[in-house]
Amino acid sequence: MVPQPAAKKTGKKVAIVGSGPAGLAAAQQLARVGHAVTVFEKNDRIGGLLRYGIPDFKLDKRLIDWRMAQMEVEGVKFVTGTMVTGATLPAGIVNDAKKTVSAGQLQKDFDAVVLAGGSENPRDLPVPGRELKGVHFALEFLIPQNKQVAGGRPNPINVKGKHVLVIGGGDTGSDCVGTSNRHGAASITQIELLPRPPEQENGELTWPYWPLKMRTSSSHDEGCARDWAIGTKEFIGEKGVLKAVKAVRLEWKDGKMSEVAGSEFEIPADYVFLAMGFVSPVGGVLEAFCIDKDARGNARATTEDEQAYATSVPACSPPATCGAASRWWSGPSAKVASARAASTSS
Repeated sequence: MVPQPAAKKTGKKVAIVGSGPAGLAAAQQLARVGHAVTVFEKNDRIGGLLRYGIPDFKLDKRLIDWRMAQMEVEGVKFVTGTMVTGATLPAGIVNDAKKTVSAGQLQKDFDAVVLAGGSENPRDLPVPGRELKGVHFALEFLIPQNKQVAGGRPNPINVKGKHVLVIGGGDTGSDCVGTSNRHGAASITQIELLPRPPEQENGELTWPYWPLKMRTSSSHDEGCARDWAIGTKEFIGEKGVLKAVKAVRLEWKDGKMSEVAGSEFEIPADYVFLAMGFVSPVGGVLEAFCIDKDARGNARATTEDEQAYATSVPACSPPATCGAASRWWSGPSAKVASARAASTSS
């Protein structure tokens, strides 16, 4: 695969906030039609969750480096360790930023801005005992591990010889299982709120959506006990340290769940990793650009017609404070919209 630099430059400049798969894909396509593209990333290396969320045993990071080298020849510039002024990050989100750049400055210096920060706020589990030592969001475990593998400091969370419980049955949970196996955990259990899916999807009912079916990864094959239709009632600890999790079996009927009477049980656990998905973009970024949000905290935008993924900040004019006529540029050769709106599907 060789670089494909544009034969003709448009003279337009585009800033992209976020260097994950959405940001990198947008950057390459915009550069190839002739725009000058700069990618801003808050962490110390480019790649977003490709770099720091997906373990190396699933994605060789040289693939990101090769793609970056290709894009640099095509004219894309990368700026790391830089965050949009005003963004606030809750616990569980890694931030290596040493510098900041304001939304107004980006709007002043560039003809368009693409927000590709993704949906980083992890879904929490506010049950009794949540504050116990040993209860973590999944990325608090996975990101430091990827940094360690890349030659950084040792992961502060080491589960060697420990009992691990992963709550959440998706890819992130699977990554926690595989990483725990590589640490040498004494036991690994993964539970899911929903019922066990069928071995084969019903294509007529699910197409074109993501098919519902049983998925077993290589991490599961390496060793993991799995259970479905399990609700978490309480994290149990001693002297502030997690020791077990109180759970209950669930019954699902017509899409609604209810607890099975008398089914409560305990799962020994020294560590719990919450891998239950992500709910919205981080706070502050959308506000900094005066972008309207929907009820879920995502950028309010349609996913249909010619205005798909365009935010409430429509066309070109000088930067302004929120409530005034702050505008973005978009043109026929490179329709620029907010990739953050795609997080509604996360």
